[in-house]
Amino acid sequence: MEQFLASVEKRAYSMAAMAVGNREDALDIVQDAMFALVRRYRHKPRAQWRPLFFTILNNRITDWHRRHKTVSRWQLLREKFAGGGDEDDDFDPGSLEDTTGPQPEQGVISRYTLDAIEAAVCRLPPRQQQAFLLRCVEGFDIAETASAMSCSAGSVKTHLSRALVALRTQLEEVR
Repeated sequence: MEQFLASVEKRAYSMAAMAVGNREDALDIVQDAMFALVRRYRHKPRAQWRPLFFTILNNRITDWHRRHKTVSRWQLLREKFAGGGDEDDDFDPGSLEDTTGPQPEQGVISRYTLDAIEAAVCRLPPRQQQAFLLRCVEGFDIAETASAMSCSAGSVKTHLSRALVALRTQLEEVR
């Protein structure tokens, strides 16, 4: 089991980081998915671990998005009813560090291209992002992807097709 987890660790982290856009949350999601796999499915045959792990990972990412959406709605309601006038009025969004865009010291075209691809994948809606990452990065077939995403094969094809169209459009200038 340890060998399997070590083999998927980096890819799972990349997938989670792209999905949630936050390194700490991505680490928590991957760790939680690994614990769930070990706790519930360690007795299953090794051949089933990979699809099970990515199913758990995708479910954890979906849970994160749901929780984050709920928190965002709650924050909007609080701000709406709080009446304003607090210290956040001086908030300057430009003062925040941009962790997703290319860094000035990056002079290599290939690094710029990889950053552009990663940013484009991060901007995809979650279901399209999952379909793209599972099919094109992890190499899952349609049935495995459908199983991991808990949807039909047709839905996977639709999400993947829309993801590819969106990525082509977003990456037109990088070509």
